[in-house]
Amino acid sequence: MRMSDPKNETAAFDPKPFLRTLTEEPGVYRMIGADDKVLYVGKAKNLKRRVSSYFQKTVSSPRIAMMVAQVLRVDITATRSEAEALILENNLIKSLAPRYNILFRDDKTYPYIELSADEFPRLAYHRGAFTKGARYFGPFPNAWAVRESIHLLQKTFQLRTCENTVYANRSRPCLLHQIKRCTAPCVGLVEAEAYAADVRLATRFLDGQASEVIDDLTNRMQAAAERLAFEEAAACRDQVRVLQAVLHKQFVDSRKDEDVDVLAAIEDDGMTCVNIAMVRGGRHLGDRPQFPSGAAVSGAADSLLAFVEQHYSQHPIPARILVNLPPEAVKETLAEITDRPPGVVSPRFAAEKAWMEMAEKNARLAIQARARDTGRIEQRLEALREVLGMDEAPQRIECFDISHTMGEATVASCVVCEAGAMKRAEYRRYNITGITPGDDFAAMRQALERRYGKVAAGEGVCPDLILIDGGKGQVSAARAILAEVGLESVAMVGVAKGEGRKAGLETLIFPDGREGLALGGESAALHLIVEIRDEAHRFAITGHRAKRGKARVGSKLEDIPGVGPSRRRNLLAAFGGLDGVRDATVEDLCRVDGVSRKLAEQIHAALH
Repeated sequence: MRMSDPKNETAAFDPKPFLRTLTEEPGVYRMIGADDKVLYVGKAKNLKRRVSSYFQKTVSSPRIAMMVAQVLRVDITATRSEAEALILENNLIKSLAPRYNILFRDDKTYPYIELSADEFPRLAYHRGAFTKGARYFGPFPNAWAVRESIHLLQKTFQLRTCENTVYANRSRPCLLHQIKRCTAPCVGLVEAEAYAADVRLATRFLDGQASEVIDDLTNRMQAAAERLAFEEAAACRDQVRVLQAVLHKQFVDSRKDEDVDVLAAIEDDGMTCVNIAMVRGGRHLGDRPQFPSGAAVSGAADSLLAFVEQHYSQHPIPARILVNLPPEAVKETLAEITDRPPGVVSPRFAAEKAWMEMAEKNARLAIQARARDTGRIEQRLEALREVLGMDEAPQRIECFDISHTMGEATVASCVVCEAGAMKRAEYRRYNITGITPGDDFAAMRQALERRYGKVAAGEGVCPDLILIDGGKGQVSAARAILAEVGLESVAMVGVAKGEGRKAGLETLIFPDGREGLALGGESAALHLIVEIRDEAHRFAITGHRAKRGKARVGSKLEDIPGVGPSRRRNLLAAFGGLDGVRDATVEDLCRVDGVSRKLAEQIHAALH
């Protein structure tokens, strides 16, 4: 459903008649200003209540007041669920880039601990979309916190961490069992009931019930001792000791098994940072600074509210949230997200104040580090502009490299550097086909044609500068392709390796035929160029090796007598891919449907 104010857009917007017609369904709203410019995009679980809040006598911040004063129309799109509203909001913000939206962009999602839904659940580090049936605990502020927690859980509860393809093909216990980090359910060394009991304890620990888990283990230890089951009692004793040691070795001891997020919004040096510190089960797991972007006005208060809305729309909300600014506005924002808002308070007790002091200090340190990096990046980009004689410093740089082995499995890579930072989400690889093996010039032409043919057709972003890893031949090939697609005005330079391929001796090759330029190892411009070139090289080699390995193993499987399409498909499915087939033993191969011991020996011999 789409609704808008019927009045003339040049007249001042009268919200009263419009608000009376609003639905109470979830959806997305767009604040429209002059010239149909989208000022703000937001989502709501109740559109009527949310949109009405913008037109009260008092508004939440100067930014909102400034935005509301420019509104001439409000467009509404109702959705079937809050999840749909979240997806639509994200898509609209990306495509419209509204002036008054504060965005917190993060290249990576927060990590979680996953407990799979298998008969013997697997403990694993997880990023990305959730799998149905599995349980997830988190989020954690960083990978270190997840891995430390998994290490603790292995040491205490001895749950398996191996991939299912490995688990299903074990014939004997692995090293983790030998060092008492796994009870080896893969070979039946633990009863399903006993393993399930360990899973329940680990789940309770991850849910923040560490003290209760210690009490249960203590009771089990005493009961085992009374039955004279001294090995079981000793195992429980060791588990209790590990957990007690962890609970006592915290940055700040809360003395409670509580889940708390600590949010510190800080303005300093013309920048704003919102730092989130996570406490789970009373354990301080570290923090993570976030920087807002995309807003006309974004002070600490506005940034905090925007972070709360975006973060808790996608991640679990803990029982309590500590903030360093007045909590009322945060409470109102959370009320729009969940029917059961958590307790939002300012720090009161010694432990809470200590957590907040740490969060604020780390926010200021993050701002200082970002300011230093920003100055360094600007210096390098300005040095590059001077070296290349460009009118403005290049903001978007794309670099190409070719990788192959004697012409086999040729792969071209394209990496992107924007405002001095590598944008990994925009990296691309191109499998090169239909050329003479080893013809790097033809490979470069094909990669550039595929990349910039789309740009010329309006389907991509045109860079300010193109870097080519190569000498005159590759640069000439690149120049010809750019001319064909009408992008010859884009600045381009080749990076030829120096004598002995030593860093700092590279020569810049220009497409207009002028003499090459050696900048020397002290040049800030060369440091940036080499950093981008090396990243393109790394990305190309990674893709090439994967392609070569797949081709070689695949062709070997096809060449083995008796391994037809059906058996090849069974082998790949059983071991999770070509690498798994190569790593399998003869006994492992024998377990695959249709593979006899004789054929298993032939397969093993062919791949080794």
